[in-house]
Amino acid sequence: MERKFEEELEEIKQSLLSLGSKVERNFGDAISSLIDRDPVLAGDVLARDPLVDLAEVQLDEHCLYVLVRRQPVARDLRFIASTLKVVKDLERVGDMASDIAEHVLALLRYPPVRDFPEIAEMGRLAQQMLKRALDAFVKHDPQLAREVIADDDKVDEMHSRIWDSLVAVMSEELSSIPAVPHLFAIIKYLERLGDHSSNVAEMVVFMVEGTDIRHSVKIRAIRERLAAESES
Repeated sequence: MERKFEEELEEIKQSLLSLGSKVERNFGDAISSLIDRDPVLAGDVLARDPLVDLAEVQLDEHCLYVLVRRQPVARDLRFIASTLKVVKDLERVGDMASDIAEHVLALLRYPPVRDFPEIAEMGRLAQQMLKRALDAFVKHDPQLAREVIADDDKVDEMHSRIWDSLVAVMSEELSSIPAVPHLFAIIKYLERLGDHSSNVAEMVVFMVEGTDIRHSVKIRAIRERLAAESES
């Protein structure tokens, strides 16, 4: 029984890796379709999205099956609970890849807007965050997970900088106004990729250390306020 349970946990891990690989590929191709103005690649991303949805459903079902049949405890329970959370983040990233592809196809109806190499740079950083977060999950590496979380500030900063540049372009080049909103949407998705990668990394810390660090600063402030109110 113990060996069978270990095999089931390994199957869950491998399924998660497969889902992560699909999502990474779709997101990377979506960004490439933007940079290269490639409608075929954008169409490929849209065509592959149902495979991400199917993988999500199958992995959810597998996790729930193991929870019910094996009733895991301690670290094994945290692994399955964390996997269920990570799956939701990956599925959302897959949706965002499709959304980016749709915006790319819309952008191609307009003349090219001024080149923004910062968008490609932001895309690379956000994708690296996702890859490293998944690596941390597989390796049970909370230190790497914390490094991923720290990188989210860099993505947020790049988002603000590019946003300001796009606003400037719209005011200077009126012909860009129909196209630029699509770029606004795309950089927002890149910023959200950083957020979802941070979510995955936070679950790594929970899985390995048993510590929930999500919203830790805000939650600590609320608890301190409630404690102070109860004493007054």
